[in-house]
Amino acid sequence: MPMWLQALLWGTLAGGALVLGAGIAWVWKVPPKFVSTVMAFGAGVLISALAFELVDEAVEGGGLVPTVLGFLLGAVIFVGSNVLLARAGAKHRKRSSGPQPSEKESPGSGTAIAVGALIDGIPESVVLGVGLLAGGGVSPAMLAAVFISNVPEGLSSTAGMKKAGRSPAYVFGTWTGIAVFSGLAALIGYTALENAPGSVIAFITAIAAGGILAMLADTMIPEAFEEHHNLTGLTAAVGFLSAFTIHHVGG
Repeated sequence: MPMWLQALLWGTLAGGALVLGAGIAWVWKVPPKFVSTVMAFGAGVLISALAFELVDEAVEGGGLVPTVLGFLLGAVIFVGSNVLLARAGAKHRKRSSGPQPSEKESPGSGTAIAVGALIDGIPESVVLGVGLLAGGGVSPAMLAAVFISNVPEGLSSTAGMKKAGRSPAYVFGTWTGIAVFSGLAALIGYTALENAPGSVIAFITAIAAGGILAMLADTMIPEAFEEHHNLTGLTAAVGFLSAFTIHHVGG
């Protein structure tokens, strides 16, 4: 199978976890504590993956300076985007029990929530495509990290959307669209950087890593702590060690 097609398929599969989570939340009422447990675990998995799969490999492949600059830029881009989206009504887009506004309460919030979810997912998908350049195959740890973190995001956000009165067409249209865009982002990550020098690949990879870490701190971890409280840190630590183990066994 051509590598570009692998990038497209792996990115779409990882994004499809959002649709899976959305379907579960739409059909069943999932206990918030369960969602927060999986979310805390997923946050730990992502932290491990961005440390060992992204930042460490970016430094080895392209040097410290491009990695540091890219990481800071990624964090700034995400935080700046998140501030703008929060003002547009997407502040609580990952909340299952929090105050997600309805379209009537906050016109345009539906679009903001969809854009916010897309911004959350793009960095993760890009690095799946970029990872194919270095290893010749998808990283099991990174794929697991993105998939595991996307399921509770789809669960939690969809529960909040449902409470806010959003239609099935909006909910599943949003997540399906993001899954497709995730595949395209992974494809672009692979094809656009196929012949790029190591410093450029390191810079782009670090941008994604910085954005992911900022996303975790701004959205996933606060939502996990909302319900899970004292066990959030332990659950995240278990997720970190799980991804760390996969990284070493797979490597």
